[in-house]
Amino acid sequence: MSTSLFDIVLEYIDLIFLLFSSVLFCLFVFMGYFSTRSSIHYKNKNSFGDLSKVMASPIAPSITIIAPAYNESLTIVENIRSLLSLKYVNYEVMVVNDGSKDDTLQKMIEAYDLIKVAREIDPNWKSKPIRGVYKSKQLSFSKLTVIDKENGGKSDALNTGIFLSENRYVGCIDVDCLLRPDALLHVVKSFSQRTKKKVIAVGGVIRVANSCTISGGTLEKVKLPKNWLARFQLLEYTRSFLLGRMAWGRIDSLLIISGAFGFFDREIAVAIDGYDTGTVGEDMEMVFRMRRYMHERKEPYTIEYIPDSLCWTEVPEDLNILVNQRDRWARGNLETLYKHKDMLFNSKFGRLGLISYPYWFFYEWLAPLLEFFGFFTIIYFWYLGIINWSFFIALTAAIYVFSITFSFYAILWDVYTYNEYKKTKDILLLMLCAIIEPFVFHPILVYSAVRGNYKKLFRVKSGWGSQVRKGFAKAA
Repeated sequence: MSTSLFDIVLEYIDLIFLLFSSVLFCLFVFMGYFSTRSSIHYKNKNSFGDLSKVMASPIAPSITIIAPAYNESLTIVENIRSLLSLKYVNYEVMVVNDGSKDDTLQKMIEAYDLIKVAREIDPNWKSKPIRGVYKSKQLSFSKLTVIDKENGGKSDALNTGIFLSENRYVGCIDVDCLLRPDALLHVVKSFSQRTKKKVIAVGGVIRVANSCTISGGTLEKVKLPKNWLARFQLLEYTRSFLLGRMAWGRIDSLLIISGAFGFFDREIAVAIDGYDTGTVGEDMEMVFRMRRYMHERKEPYTIEYIPDSLCWTEVPEDLNILVNQRDRWARGNLETLYKHKDMLFNSKFGRLGLISYPYWFFYEWLAPLLEFFGFFTIIYFWYLGIINWSFFIALTAAIYVFSITFSFYAILWDVYTYNEYKKTKDILLLMLCAIIEPFVFHPILVYSAVRGNYKKLFRVKSGWGSQVRKGFAKAA
């Protein structure tokens, strides 16, 4: 009797894994379909004509680019120079020195001839104390504003910038990101092209700049990363941004905008009190609250997503730094999902509650945990001699082939649409990454997610962590 009951339990476990895998297969197929449709629609609708008129217009919507800086003295001068060279008229670059312990502030003062200026500051605004506001004495650097404040973390620095900005839109980026010269033109058009819905935020694809040639803060030549860890991340970013987030944007269910490149309607950002400084997943959590804010007021709105290669950033090439980064992402994901748990299967939030939130809950949060514990369950079943080998091998092979196929599609679709990597050798190397990724890179991500969830669930103290960047290659 007990053996029969045990067999029934095993059959149910097999059925659960089969259903879970089948649902994921269907989701990814639909994701590929919707992202393809979205990219084609974007290419047909959003091709710019004569951009010079837009760039020269004094009535163009105003934007403040907010870039938090903490101990960035090695690259801060060049990074600011890159931001000041964008092809747009009505914008401001606001660098927030978040209590750097090195000479970041002094480097900026010397390079851009900065002086402290008077600025009215609301003492009730929730951020760490501001020590000073700086502007340049030179007219050529009039777009630059530097805020010096006590250390409070990235989200606190961004909130400071959001509050002090007086422009219509705010862009929150990483200070070491390289933006394409016409990036703001694409952003402004995305904010302005809707007539029936209010665009509350605009996100975009993040590209990997490791090993690329950079000169004077400008991307001169795109190269495939030499580091294998960076190559795996490039493949992951291509799938996530060009297919995943484009698909969610297509059905107006996008729940995250990357902290490296996100633009927001300042009025809505201020209305929700900016970023939540109590979470390490501040970028995702802010989008949740902005959407809730608009849903509760029953105002028509949307979030736009740009597939163009507008933002390039350096990814970790050190294993420990990568694990710490993904550990933090997992903690931020869990914090946000828990904080907004009432959205799960809640028809009040439409597709967000019925499709998007469940996806994040079951795939982004639960799937890595199932993989981790499923691995040890398989070993235990093998030890007991009760594993159904035919079912296990068939399901594993199906998942492996499907994952490779999806990665191949992402690579080839990227080549067809944007063709950043033109060498056949580079494409073949990315395909090789796709073939070995499930055995080499994916286990690292699963481990990082499990560690992050463990820390959060058992309240293990863990800070933001840091990324030691190697810096971009200079043009010869």
